[in-house]
Amino acid sequence: MTKECKQQFTLRITRANPTQLVVILYEMLLVYLDEAELSFDKEDTEAGKEAVRKSRGCLNELLQSLNPAYAPACELQQLYLFCIRRLTYAQIHTDSKALDEIRRVIRPLCEAYRQIENLDPKGPVMNNSQEVYAGLTYGRQSLTENMADQGSNRGMLA
Repeated sequence: MTKECKQQFTLRITRANPTQLVVILYEMLLVYLDEAELSFDKEDTEAGKEAVRKSRGCLNELLQSLNPAYAPACELQQLYLFCIRRLTYAQIHTDSKALDEIRRVIRPLCEAYRQIENLDPKGPVMNNSQEVYAGLTYGRQSLTENMADQGSNRGMLA
């Protein structure tokens, strides 16, 4: 994942409600699956295994965030466990086809959550996060972010 992509995900996470966080996790998972497939195709097994490890981290987070009080939790759990098994197979056999199977499961789920993310009445999960303003100061070739005024209780509740 590129540095810019990580920064975009980080910014979105700081502003996301719980449903949007699920969408972000799905999107991160899909990015890592693409990286794993690209690495396996280039026969760079170490980079592929690292991307699979990060994919597994996204799936584990999705699995741990399930609330069994809601009806689809059991079905989602089974889908996530299937994906984890296929990830293990893909890692052992450096098999891109197994990664495609995972994508066929995750993409529709991501799209479904994307359709309902704005219906979630809850506010951002992260309170008291730093506001980000792009373009405060800039030169001809680069953007400089001003971090001077971060507030006295940044990240801490007073």
